[in-house]
Amino acid sequence: MKYALLIAALLLAMSQQQPVFAQGSGADLVQQAVAAQGGAAALRALKGLAIQGDARFWEPGQSFAPGGEPHFLGTATFAITWDLAAGRARIAWDRDQQYPPPPVKMKYTETLLPTLGYVTDDKGGSLAMSGIRVAAQRRELERTSPWLLVKALDEPGKVRAAGSQRLGEQSLLAVSYGDGGTTFTILFDSKTHLPAAIRTRDDDNIHGDSNYDLVLADWKPVGGAQIARSMSYRINDVEVAKLTYRDVTANPAIAADTFAVPDAVKAAAKPPATGNVPHQWVLRRIFLARFNDSDNIIFPNGGGLKLVELAPNVQHLQGATANNLIIAMKDHLVIFDAPYGELQSRWVIDAAKAKYPGKPIRYLVLTHHHMDHTGGMRTYVAEGAKVIVPSPAKAYFEMVVKAPHTVVSDDLQKKPRAAEIIEVKDQMTLKDDTAEIRLYNIPSPHASGLILAHVVAGNLLYVTDLISPRGPIDRSENTVAVGASLRKLGITGATIVGGHGTTAKQSDIAAALAAN
Repeated sequence: MKYALLIAALLLAMSQQQPVFAQGSGADLVQQAVAAQGGAAALRALKGLAIQGDARFWEPGQSFAPGGEPHFLGTATFAITWDLAAGRARIAWDRDQQYPPPPVKMKYTETLLPTLGYVTDDKGGSLAMSGIRVAAQRRELERTSPWLLVKALDEPGKVRAAGSQRLGEQSLLAVSYGDGGTTFTILFDSKTHLPAAIRTRDDDNIHGDSNYDLVLADWKPVGGAQIARSMSYRINDVEVAKLTYRDVTANPAIAADTFAVPDAVKAAAKPPATGNVPHQWVLRRIFLARFNDSDNIIFPNGGGLKLVELAPNVQHLQGATANNLIIAMKDHLVIFDAPYGELQSRWVIDAAKAKYPGKPIRYLVLTHHHMDHTGGMRTYVAEGAKVIVPSPAKAYFEMVVKAPHTVVSDDLQKKPRAAEIIEVKDQMTLKDDTAEIRLYNIPSPHASGLILAHVVAGNLLYVTDLISPRGPIDRSENTVAVGASLRKLGITGATIVGGHGTTAKQSDIAAALAAN
């Protein structure tokens, strides 16, 4: 009897130390969270918000070392006019972009309506957003909305208990909520009952199936409701954006013309894309200030991909945001870089096979690990290509090959096979009776391992990121690094072939290549 009384006393003490947190159904969790945010009536009374704040951005796919610290991109201030009742928002950005170089300041405004979106520059010119951008940014607007849980409360049939979910070191109870075409998984703080994170499962071109989280903190009252002032966006627990609200006003007066759509935008407007939206590519390329706002994804509106012959049996893929180089050897092909993802890789593989029938792709050479040049490498592995990478990237790419891709199933997910990955520590030569390619892993301020490729016949030098021939080439630490390597290797009179852009003559950019 005394043991029974002891157990009862322990259970009573535990119940007094921890808050009661409903676990019976997803609806219970939603109801508790809405109550913690001030109640449904208070949240519904927020018809609009005016927000001013600060932002910071990072990109793990542009780290200096493979798998290393995310590269800091820059800072921004923003002002949001948000008509919650009508599902409209206008976000004015003032950005100080530090990476990629050179640093640049940008001012622009994004306007999102239920059926379209457009961007207005600092001179007042407006352009319609692509359908994939509208879809991606409207999803993020919905993720951030204080009305999200009220909608879930109103639609209990779309709410399901999602068990315990990991968030960093925590294990938190969660629900899933089907909101249109998006499934949000909402994790709840066990003490406050407030939403701790709002998650989607996204496809990342490097890591495959990934958790994309909006982590919420610093809740404060606004117009009778609780609003999070700190918002951290994380991909697989790695922070890629941090937004902090400095000032939030409930139900501001909104001028009648705030969301007026310019006539030029009306004519070109695209509705939100409803399928095959590469959410991570869209959002993180916007953070990087390198987004190609086109539903073609890999080339701009009105553009296209093409093969440009630079020398016999050497083709340069141009027209995309990033390029490939194809070299036909006696009985096989060597292809450089794998930009974006399977979309570009599939085009290049098919074009290479058509141009050089009967020659398999034996080698894919990745100049460095950055996501915009490697996201399509798994497609080449599925083709049976061996992958050549600069040291110290081998372990990183072994991870990339093994990552599951079920959110968006690629060729390698459908037909798994082992990959042979070869690491270049200093230099390596690919040679047969018809061609010779010399690969050099050079010191670089851009990445800790980076391959320059010298195609001896034709004296072509394939250079990714350190030099991008798209107009005048100014002297920088990147061009100086290339110049130092060329002098060391004794390469003169070469044609620089860009991993971005087109080509340039070594002799024409001598000043940019000169030593310090």
